[in-house]
Amino acid sequence: MSFPDTAPFGRRRFLAASAGAALAATALPGCAASVDDDTNSGGGDKTLTILSGQNEMDAKTIKAAEAALGVKVRLIESDPTKLNAMLAAKNPPDLVRAQGATETPFYAARGVMADLDPYFAKSEVLKVSDLDPVNDVWRFDGEKQGTGPRYGMTKDYSQDSMFWYRTDMFEAAKLDLPSDTDPLSCDEWLDLGKRLVKRRLGKVKVYGLNIQALGSVFLPMMGMTASAGGRVFAEDLASVDFSSPEALKALQWYMEYARADIGPNVVNPNPDGWDWPTYQAGRMAMAGDGYWFGGSIGAEAKVAAVSRFAPAPQLGSTRVSPCFSASGYWIPKDAKNKDLAWKFFEWYFGGQPATDRASSGWGIPTLKSLRPKMPQSTAFQKQAFQVQEQELAHFSVLTCSPYALTTSLDAVINKVLPGAIKSGTSAGKVADQLNSGMNELLAKGKAALQ
Repeated sequence: MSFPDTAPFGRRRFLAASAGAALAATALPGCAASVDDDTNSGGGDKTLTILSGQNEMDAKTIKAAEAALGVKVRLIESDPTKLNAMLAAKNPPDLVRAQGATETPFYAARGVMADLDPYFAKSEVLKVSDLDPVNDVWRFDGEKQGTGPRYGMTKDYSQDSMFWYRTDMFEAAKLDLPSDTDPLSCDEWLDLGKRLVKRRLGKVKVYGLNIQALGSVFLPMMGMTASAGGRVFAEDLASVDFSSPEALKALQWYMEYARADIGPNVVNPNPDGWDWPTYQAGRMAMAGDGYWFGGSIGAEAKVAAVSRFAPAPQLGSTRVSPCFSASGYWIPKDAKNKDLAWKFFEWYFGGQPATDRASSGWGIPTLKSLRPKMPQSTAFQKQAFQVQEQELAHFSVLTCSPYALTTSLDAVINKVLPGAIKSGTSAGKVADQLNSGMNELLAKGKAALQ
């Protein structure tokens, strides 16, 4: 079986690559495909170039940044092809929006990220002692994520294996509500999903649950494997092993979930594209989304009245509750305005924007001093806050490999699993296929860095 040619670049190849190279399809997960829609906005004499999405770096935010920093902000819509071209030309943006949890090892290993430790050491706004532990996903020492130089910072985050559920659907099915403190086992979670799903004429009318809210299958399985006491990546991060007892158990669980067709999966994805429209319309009983999802729920009083938050289900006895995103920004090593980019860091991560985000319910603030700003005025907000506070004790960093982006590994899953799900292929054979495809990518990535 052949697999998608999405192997990552080595340091030299990465910097010399053309914009159309294979990495472009997977470098920045979830980014738009267009590379032509640059947005320029008026401001001061200096220009700060930011690669980000307009949904996050909107006109209001740009205007506020220009006023606060006395600069002109040039927004480039997030696009991996354009980023690669700019890095290759040694003319990168001043700031790059990325997923710290999954992308830091990849870019750090290629030497394109600026070490921000000297900036943090001098800052009166962003003090290392005030940083939430999630910011450690932006650290990489060449072998392990979570230690070493600090390359970026998270704007806000969630523990992405937690889930929201609708009490009205549980009550209609005469099911007990999940505990606020004790996590369900993954098997209990799956059983609830099977009981809560509703079908009409053989098609799903109401999903029982969704476990792949971030669009990835690899990441939830990595988390499940960790909770079972194992790991998907080898110690040197150069290979995966889905044949290990713990990883195979996670794979078997996902295949049962997909074959039961009780939620969005690799065979039948959610046509809505993401959970909120589905959940809001009463067509999803349990949504595997982190705390951030409460920002949408809290804005709809009727939905909030029947919604509650729950701890991350566990596949085994090693309780973990990781973050799979940690969206934020990094500064390229070759950026022309690193000092100005750092001023943006201090304003965006430690100034009014950070305070506004903390009080919005759209994520956990990444400065510990801002945590009291999290909304707690309604019964819905209080329940979510209390559950989230208890869950923080179980946060952990799950190291990703520097040799391939998780989007590349998910591409292998998306090639192998649909046919295997439909044909009834055993989990053992699927594990062998995943190992073959992913390890080929990882080997190419490792060779390219040597």
